[in-house]
Amino acid sequence: MLLAILLPFLSFIVRGKIITGIICFILQITILGWIPAAIWAALSLQNSRAEKRNEKLIRAVRENRN
Repeated sequence: MLLAILLPFLSFIVRGKIITGIICFILQITILGWIPAAIWAALSLQNSRAEKRNEKLIRAVRENRN
């Protein structure tokens, strides 16, 4: 999470979203764009973690049905 706030573009690149990271870097270059870029990266990270949790829960429910 700290990486997403301090270096938002790098947060995307580390997660394999290269084009999004480049777009975020362009936004981050401006001082005013840094805050929206940090918010965007932090929200994206939270959404990614939530999706992984949901997928894990869905798999567990499907396994219990069988």
